[in-house]
Amino acid sequence: MLDILQYAVKNTALILAALLPIINPPGGAPIFLLLTRGASADTRRYLARQVAWNASLLLLAAMFIGSYVLEYFGISAATVKVAGGMLVASIGWKMLQTDDAHHDDASSHIEWTRPVAESRAFYPHTFPLTVGPGSIAVALTLGASVYQGGKRPIAAPLGALLAVLIVAIIIYLCYGFADRIVGLLGKTGTTVMLRLTAFVLLCIGIEIFWGGASDLLEPLFQHHR
Repeated sequence: MLDILQYAVKNTALILAALLPIINPPGGAPIFLLLTRGASADTRRYLARQVAWNASLLLLAAMFIGSYVLEYFGISAATVKVAGGMLVASIGWKMLQTDDAHHDDASSHIEWTRPVAESRAFYPHTFPLTVGPGSIAVALTLGASVYQGGKRPIAAPLGALLAVLIVAIIIYLCYGFADRIVGLLGKTGTTVMLRLTAFVLLCIGIEIFWGGASDLLEPLFQHHR
């Protein structure tokens, strides 16, 4: 039993070390706050709970059945990166164009009720802003080790469940209290943080796209050598 727990903790630490830098909930807090402008604190925390729940389900699905789903539809991980990278880059570009002096973005015209928050919980707040193609690709890779438990077949899935639970809690805390986190920066600091985060999001999208495109084009270049 002790051996199983030790292996589960080790697996949990490995998954957290791989996923948290990519998901980066603290970095996503300013984006979440911008996209929920006009929402009450209660509605924002309700949405944060929904996003945390959706993110955990998406990560677990990618780890346990993601590779089989992609194989069934004949979709490669590189294609997921290309499509997802374009989507992330487009959101980052749109955020860079947002005029903070005029609240003209779409979120400012939304009447934030719980049904509205629930309808927007998956897209765009869960995917691709929280769990994007990069996170899914990492989860797919980590999932390959979930079934390689050897004499400890329960330990690997248990570690995955614990890691995803911790990630979900961190997402909820960062998003649910995004107003307090961003409030520490002040108005000017928040504007700077939002612009930098949007630019980083644009760069991440392009990086993901290029990584997928390179994987798709590599066999072509090798063929002509």
